[in-house]
Amino acid sequence: MHEKERQRIILSAVQDRPVVTVQELVALTGSSEATIRRDIATLHVQKKLRRVRGGAESIHPPQFVGLAGRPFSVNETINIAQKRAIAQKAVELCEDGDPIIINGGTTTFQMVHPLATKRMQVFTNSFPIAEHLLKNSKNTIMLSGGAIYREQNIILSPFDNDVTRNFYAKRMFMGAQGLGALGLMEADPLLIQAEQKLIGQADELVVLADSSKFSARSSLILCPLERISTVVTDDGIPDHAASMLEQADVTLIVAQTSAAQAKATSSG
Repeated sequence: MHEKERQRIILSAVQDRPVVTVQELVALTGSSEATIRRDIATLHVQKKLRRVRGGAESIHPPQFVGLAGRPFSVNETINIAQKRAIAQKAVELCEDGDPIIINGGTTTFQMVHPLATKRMQVFTNSFPIAEHLLKNSKNTIMLSGGAIYREQNIILSPFDNDVTRNFYAKRMFMGAQGLGALGLMEADPLLIQAEQKLIGQADELVVLADSSKFSARSSLILCPLERISTVVTDDGIPDHAASMLEQADVTLIVAQTSAAQAKATSSG
């Protein structure tokens, strides 16, 4: 990862919470501790953040603390080739006229490009997804009501009487914080509350998760594996994760990303 890209991720992360630790930034960027400390020192001198013991903080900390989890702007740079391939496979499940729900996220956002040629009824809680489809497709778009969370670019409502209850979907497409034997994991209680409502409106639940999500964990379970109809992932999925899904009777769709990346590298 280039220095500028690393520093952009660091600056985005410090906007999201009061203090970000060196360890969190190491996990986010895949860089060494020494590299992160050097970046923090550079950005501190440039007065773009404030260096603190064990990490960094924003010079202008957010007044409104957002949801737990990484911001959209950071997440969208991670495993991007896998996310595009997974999203392409997910859209292949869709047919013109289908009513679908797309939950906000960086993997589900990649569905907008192949969806440009479709004519469907799309209900979403994602500003970027709604905006892109509105401008670049003939799909009918419905947005959920509620508060806008800037960092994650989603709209969430804690109330029961929002428009969610009035929409039926053949399928709901969503990403995840993590995926394990106990089920689908998320990072924030408010996210879970809103997503459970959406899941209740769909016949089938399709989870878009790159292979790194099978080792990621969170303390909050959104739903059990048995509620998931299909998981779309990349060919980096570990064998034990594939067996786990098979035992839970979850359909597994694997997007071939290794071959595509190798081809791109050899031709580049």
